[in-house]
This record gives sequence, structure tokens and C-alpha cells, in this order.
Amino acid sequence: MSSAKSEWSIDIDGTPVPLRVRRYARSRGYRLRYDGRCGALNLSMPMHGNEKNAVRWAQEQAAWVRGQIARTEQPRNLMPGMMVPFEGVNHEIMWDQPLPRTPQISGGKLYVGGPEASVGPRIMRWLRQRALSVLTDETHEFAAREGLKVASVRIGDPRSRWGSCSCNGEIRYSWRLILAPPDVRRATVAHEVAHLLHMDHSPAFHAAHARLLGEDPAPARAWLRRHAASLHAVTA
Repeated sequence: MSSAKSEWSIDIDGTPVPLRVRRYARSRGYRLRYDGRCGALNLSMPMHGNEKNAVRWAQEQAAWVRGQIARTEQPRNLMPGMMVPFEGVNHEIMWDQPLPRTPQISGGKLYVGGPEASVGPRIMRWLRQRALSVLTDETHEFAAREGLKVASVRIGDPRSRWGSCSCNGEIRYSWRLILAPPDVRRATVAHEVAHLLHMDHSPAFHAAHARLLGEDPAPARAWLRRHAASLHAVTA
């Protein structure tokens, strides 16, 4: 359990960086995380700790924060002329108002028409729709191999995980998996479907994951770790 967040900021080379402090009953010390999507720091601390001391400690981590900021991918805005990854391949966004408003991919480019001001949001909606469609089909494909029932498939935009599976058969994915190569996406789908057999990460679960996928899932997991920041940098 945690308490409500409080808002602070720390100074990094003359620039204030937002700092969100949250208390956790199970925390035994301080933990700092940088959220590159919004340029803010998240600090967890013990429930009954001194908040000012925690903020002072965060300020002392300025060198670490600089490193995190430097390694964070710059936002990849979905606008004409920019590159957008789709199934692991970068496509240049080609906009011309007379073209159809629904994005279309051809020859390594993504073509889209309509008002220029709404190009980004429309591409984002199209990517999310594609993600839901593809992930739904692949989830049922893997589940059918084991005779498993999937209650529902949904998408979201979590920061810390690529998928989740509840005990009642509801599976949820990050829509950003549609940006990754198909083999990486399918490894994640197989992972969540394997949880319908084993709601843990036991040897039996890992065996089921590999069996469903038909290969070692480790390379796909490694790819997601290496490219997570780049996928999360895509924004409208």
C-alpha cells in the first residue's frame, strides 16, 4: 500500500526537474526512477520517513539523474517527414492533404492525407487499432494450441510492462508492441498466454512459454530491454 503523492522539484544544472514522492509501507529505503516520457523523477520512500531528507537525498543523486536524462530518447513526434517504427521497420511519414485520411503503408513509407494538424493523432489511433487487432488474433492463435479460453484482450500504454494476464483470463498489452518486430511481439503474446496455464514464473511456466512460441524467448526479451526507451518515445 502507498500514500498519496506529493510534488517537489530538484535542481539539475539550473533546470528544475519535477520530483514525485510517494510513501510505501514496504519500503526500507529510498528508490529513484526517471520517467523519460514526462521528464519527471519518481521517488519512493518508507511510510514514516522524513520527506525533506528524502528530497535532499534525491538532490544528491544529481550525477545519476544527468546520466538518465542523457540516455533518454528524445520524443519521436508523429508528424510529416518523421520516421515511425511499424513492426520493427522505420517508415517515413508522407503527408499530402488529398491522400486518404486513414494511414496506408507502401514501399517503406506511411502515407496519410487530411488536415496536417491532425496527422499525429490519426496515426496514433491507427497504430492502436492495428495493435488491438493483431494482438487479439495472435492471442487466440496461441491459446487455441493449448485449448485455452481467453476472456478478453485489451491494450493500454503502461510504462513498466508489455503485457499482463489476470486469473480470470483477461489479457492486456502495451499497444507499442505493434512498433516492435513481429517475433518480439509474438514472444510477448506467448508469454501472457502461458500465464493462463501457470500464474507464476516457475520452470513449468517458462517451459510452456517456450513450447507455445516454438523457440527460446530470451532474444525477444533482450530486444525489448534494449529498445524500450525508443518505443516509449513515440508520441503524437
